Amino acid sequence: MPHPVDVHVGKRIRHRRWLVGMTQQQLAERVGIKFQQIQKYETGANRVSASRLWDIADALDVEVSFFFEGLETEGSGREDAQEGVPADLLGDKEALDLVRSYYAIPENQRRRLFDLARVLSDVA
Repeated sequence: MPHPVDVHVGKRIRHRRWLVGMTQQQLAERVGIKFQQIQKYETGANRVSASRLWDIADALDVEVSFFFEGLETEGSGREDAQEGVPADLLGDKEALDLVRSYYAIPENQRRRLFDLARVLSDVA
Protein backbone atom coordinates (compact mmCIF):
# COMPACT_ATOMS: atom_id res chain seq x y z
CA MET A 1 0.00 0.00 0.00
CA PRO A 2 1.46 3.39 -0.98
CA HIS A 3 2.53 5.78 1.77
CA PRO A 4 0.23 8.84 2.06
CA VAL A 5 3.16 11.21 1.48
CA ASP A 6 4.06 9.42 -1.77
CA VAL A 7 0.44 9.67 -2.90
CA HIS A 8 0.34 13.39 -2.04
CA VAL A 9 3.59 14.13 -3.88
CA GLY A 10 2.34 12.15 -6.89
CA LYS A 11 -0.90 14.14 -6.97
CA ARG A 12 1.04 17.39 -6.84
CA ILE A 13 3.23 16.23 -9.75
CA ARG A 14 0.16 15.33 -11.80
CA HIS A 15 -1.66 18.56 -10.98
CA ARG A 16 1.30 20.76 -11.83
CA ARG A 17 1.83 18.82 -15.06
CA TRP A 18 -1.85 19.35 -15.97
CA LEU A 19 -1.64 23.02 -15.06
CA VAL A 20 1.26 23.64 -17.42
CA GLY A 21 -0.34 21.49 -20.13
CA MET A 22 2.39 18.87 -20.24
CA THR A 23 1.88 15.18 -21.03
CA GLN A 24 3.45 12.36 -19.04
CA GLN A 25 5.61 11.61 -22.06
CA GLN A 26 6.87 15.20 -22.25
CA LEU A 27 7.70 15.28 -18.55
CA ALA A 28 9.44 11.92 -18.77
CA GLU A 29 11.57 13.12 -21.68
CA ARG A 30 12.59 16.26 -19.82
CA VAL A 31 13.55 14.21 -16.77
CA GLY A 32 15.20 11.40 -18.75
CA ILE A 33 12.98 8.49 -17.75
CA LYS A 34 10.12 6.44 -19.25
CA PHE A 35 6.57 7.79 -19.07
CA GLN A 36 5.51 4.64 -17.19
CA GLN A 37 7.70 5.78 -14.32
CA ILE A 38 5.87 9.13 -14.26
CA GLN A 39 2.60 7.17 -14.07
CA LYS A 40 3.90 5.25 -11.08
CA TYR A 41 5.07 8.44 -9.36
CA GLU A 42 1.72 10.14 -9.95
CA THR A 43 -0.24 7.27 -8.38
CA GLY A 44 2.16 6.95 -5.47
CA ALA A 45 2.99 3.38 -6.49
CA ASN A 46 6.69 4.33 -6.63
CA ARG A 47 8.49 6.76 -4.39
CA VAL A 48 10.27 9.70 -5.98
CA SER A 49 13.89 10.01 -4.92
CA ALA A 50 15.18 13.42 -3.83
CA SER A 51 17.29 13.88 -6.95
CA ARG A 52 14.44 12.83 -9.24
CA LEU A 53 12.04 15.19 -7.43
CA TRP A 54 14.58 17.95 -7.97
CA ASP A 55 14.63 17.19 -11.72
CA ILE A 56 10.82 17.06 -11.88
CA ALA A 57 10.55 20.38 -10.04
CA ASP A 58 12.96 21.91 -12.55
CA ALA A 59 11.02 20.49 -15.51
CA LEU A 60 7.73 21.79 -14.08
CA ASP A 61 9.25 25.16 -13.07
CA VAL A 62 8.40 24.98 -9.36
CA GLU A 63 10.33 24.76 -6.11
CA VAL A 64 10.67 21.27 -4.59
CA SER A 65 8.60 22.46 -1.62
CA PHE A 66 5.61 22.81 -3.98
CA PHE A 67 5.13 19.04 -3.90
CA PHE A 68 4.69 19.04 -0.11
CA GLU A 69 2.32 22.00 0.17
CA GLY A 70 -1.00 21.11 1.77
CA LEU A 71 0.33 17.83 3.11
CA GLU A 72 -1.01 18.42 6.61
CA THR A 73 -4.57 18.83 5.26
CA GLU A 74 -4.41 15.89 2.81
CA GLY A 75 -7.34 13.55 3.24
CA SER A 76 -9.06 15.73 5.81
CA GLY A 77 -11.89 16.68 3.46
CA ARG A 78 -11.87 20.07 5.14
CA GLU A 79 -13.13 23.15 3.46
CA ASP A 80 -11.94 26.69 3.97
CA ALA A 81 -14.49 28.01 6.46
CA GLN A 82 -14.63 31.45 4.86
CA GLU A 83 -14.77 30.48 1.21
CA GLY A 84 -16.35 27.00 1.08
CA VAL A 85 -13.45 25.86 -1.10
CA PRO A 86 -12.19 22.26 -0.82
CA ALA A 87 -8.81 22.07 0.94
CA ASP A 88 -7.39 20.12 -2.02
CA LEU A 89 -8.52 22.41 -4.81
CA LEU A 90 -5.71 21.08 -6.98
CA GLY A 91 -7.32 17.65 -6.71
CA ASP A 92 -10.09 18.80 -9.04
CA LYS A 93 -9.15 18.48 -12.72
CA GLU A 94 -12.04 20.75 -13.70
CA ALA A 95 -10.65 23.50 -11.44
CA LEU A 96 -7.21 23.13 -13.01
CA ASP A 97 -8.68 23.28 -16.51
CA LEU A 98 -10.59 26.40 -15.51
CA VAL A 99 -7.44 28.10 -14.20
CA ARG A 100 -5.50 27.19 -17.34
CA SER A 101 -8.29 28.55 -19.54
CA TYR A 102 -8.60 31.69 -17.42
CA TYR A 103 -4.94 32.59 -17.91
CA ALA A 104 -5.21 31.98 -21.65
CA ILE A 105 -7.66 34.92 -21.90
CA PRO A 106 -6.15 38.36 -22.66
CA GLU A 107 -5.57 40.36 -19.48
CA ASN A 108 -8.20 43.08 -20.03
CA GLN A 109 -10.91 40.49 -20.77
CA ARG A 110 -9.69 38.31 -17.92
CA ARG A 111 -10.16 41.19 -15.47
CA ARG A 112 -13.75 41.72 -16.66
CA LEU A 113 -14.45 37.99 -16.37
CA PHE A 114 -13.04 38.02 -12.84
CA ASP A 115 -15.31 40.95 -11.89
CA LEU A 116 -18.31 39.11 -13.36
CA ALA A 117 -17.48 35.94 -11.41
CA ARG A 118 -17.16 37.92 -8.20
CA VAL A 119 -20.59 39.56 -8.73
CA LEU A 120 -22.17 36.19 -9.52
CA SER A 121 -20.69 34.60 -6.41
CA ASP A 122 -21.97 37.48 -4.24
CA VAL A 123 -25.57 36.91 -5.38
CA ALA A 124 -25.40 33.12 -5.17
